Amino acid sequence: MGFRVYDANEVSVSVAGIPIDSGYDDGEFCRIEQEADDFVDKAGTDGEVTRSKTNDRRATITLLLMQSSLGNALLSGLNNIDRLAGNGAGVGPLLVRDRQGTSLYAAAECWISRPPNVSFDREPTAREWTLRCAVLERFDGGN
Repeated sequence: MGFRVYDANEVSVSVAGIPIDSGYDDGEFCRIEQEADDFVDKAGTDGEVTRSKTNDRRATITLLLMQSSLGNALLSGLNNIDRLAGNGAGVGPLLVRDRQGTSLYAAAECWISRPPNVSFDREPTAREWTLRCAVLERFDGGN
């Protein structure tokens, strides 16, 4: 048994060396989804099963920011540099870390795959930034 405390303010996100440390949307603000299973398996006609390691460590990271967040301008600038300068100018490391716990997600190469869809409303809305990682290293810890 024990006592644990989770604090969303202790989750840090950095994209290409740019800290995105405020302006998160209410509720869910970061989603990490691995592209493929770590292992797949296939059964032969006689029922013998062979397991294969996929070696596919690609992942999608979705950052949800309020439309008023400075992070939108920072990510937009990075995306524009990547599109206009070429040669992977907007590719950089990714780090998502729970500083109060032990969860850690890191990639040497991360890029913005698409800017957010935009809507304007009576109240502020969220901007969903979609990032891709070539190889995500992860440790799903606790706190």
